[in-house]
Amino acid sequence: MTCRVKRSVSRTATVAIGLVAGSHLLMSDTSAEPAPGENISEARKGGELTQVVNGAAKVAIADDEVEAQDKDTEAEKQTAGTSARRAPPARRVKEKEDLFLPDPQYNRKYDHQEQVEIYGSKIAVEPPRPPVELGRQQYTSGIYDESSTILGEKNPLLPGLAIYGDWRTAVAYNNNNGKNIAQIATRLNIDVDLKLTATERLHAFFTPIQEDNVRFTRFEFGGADGNDRFTGEFDPEPQTLFFEGDFGSLYSGFSGQEASFDLPFTVGLFPLFLQNGIWANDAILGGAVSLPAKNSAALGLSNFDITFFAAFDNVNNAGIIGADNNVANLYGVTAFIDAFDGYIETGYGVIEGRDEQEGLLTHFLTGAYTRRYYNTVSNSTRLFANFGEDPEGKSDGFAIISENSLITGLPSTLLPYANFFVGFGNPQPLVDGFNAGILKNVGINFETDALTGYPKLDDSGSNTWGGAIGLQYLFNLDQQLVFEVAMVQPFEDDGIGAKDPQYALGVRYQIPIDRAWLFRADATYQILEGAEDNFGIRAEVRRKF
Repeated sequence: MTCRVKRSVSRTATVAIGLVAGSHLLMSDTSAEPAPGENISEARKGGELTQVVNGAAKVAIADDEVEAQDKDTEAEKQTAGTSARRAPPARRVKEKEDLFLPDPQYNRKYDHQEQVEIYGSKIAVEPPRPPVELGRQQYTSGIYDESSTILGEKNPLLPGLAIYGDWRTAVAYNNNNGKNIAQIATRLNIDVDLKLTATERLHAFFTPIQEDNVRFTRFEFGGADGNDRFTGEFDPEPQTLFFEGDFGSLYSGFSGQEASFDLPFTVGLFPLFLQNGIWANDAILGGAVSLPAKNSAALGLSNFDITFFAAFDNVNNAGIIGADNNVANLYGVTAFIDAFDGYIETGYGVIEGRDEQEGLLTHFLTGAYTRRYYNTVSNSTRLFANFGEDPEGKSDGFAIISENSLITGLPSTLLPYANFFVGFGNPQPLVDGFNAGILKNVGINFETDALTGYPKLDDSGSNTWGGAIGLQYLFNLDQQLVFEVAMVQPFEDDGIGAKDPQYALGVRYQIPIDRAWLFRADATYQILEGAEDNFGIRAEVRRKF
């Protein structure tokens, strides 16, 4: 019993001496020296060299280290003449190799795909670069050279010219409204984009081997109505040619002060695309200005945009003003609003006739509300109305389109949809440069291909009701397959739309061959009561550049 007490006292004293010595070394900013005749490596082997880092702020001594120090002290007492020469034992520091975990050991072949999975399988996709790209490139990173400040230091030039587009070629066999033609047709879309600053640019769009979005360069090689010859179309005039910029950025550059507003604008022959192209899909000659990203606490609106536009030429509305697009002016306003737990699109426009259309005045109204309900159905309900003064009585019309998609267990790839419509009178889009009707987006059986004369159901919506039900599957977001059935049911023969019921079955498949090439195939069969059935089958290759 007495020996145990003495041993405990001895250990306590030894620990106390070690703590005092360590504190003294830290306070005096010195390091313990090895005993005479003992080198550093030997001290490391014994584990009794105290390393003190200059300026250390805190030293922590663990219980297991204190116990180890006690054992070392006992061993020193048993070594004759050694403990008296050595410095008092202090905190023991582990070897450097013991301070870090061992390097990972790869017992099998390295799998780079596992590393990609860490980031949700997201990898950088390098798109095909434009064949002509001068000056500063688009969507690139790096340190850029200093730019000119001719428009002001706060709006430096970022000049760059890019020419890009796509080339479409399709072979088709169509029976459309009594004409049976097999042909191969092609079209070329070319964009010319000249960047001036980060917000200002000049842009032009050309379709040189077609005419008026109706006639395309083609070779009709078969069918009862094919002419067995090659027909080349050529149109060097730009389809769009406009300047766009931001008054806020221009003000900052010219004044040298940061603008407190954004006011984007455009002027020239510019594209107007509203309500997913249903209400407006045309290039008009005029201008537009927008009030973007606004909010109103008083009205409870977190975000809304308002755009004002006007055109004085190139106004296309065949249902109201006929084929001549140079005899009317266009004025309008549109708004996009986040409200009522959804998204609202609304607009008002007016077409004013001139020259031989003097006295024509037609008003156009539209409104749409988009929302997801109970995480089950996504719905967009769209309303279109037009009314005014027209000697022929063709200005009045109203249509409702309901677009619905079911949210499945594969919400991004498996998309069942059901779209319905009803139209009264002669509902018309505000402008459309492709001679398409108000129902163009109801389903794939209501749209043509703008290349081979692919048949479609009546898309006027004039005194008819109907819809399209389909299933779209996108595989792994790398392919598209669509099956659809559709119908049009007239309830009055007004001489504008369908006279008799129409039914259709359509299918579409498309897949990217690589990052520049795309393959697409379509087929449709349309039963037209009181007329010969329509059908079409086509395959298309598109090259992006």
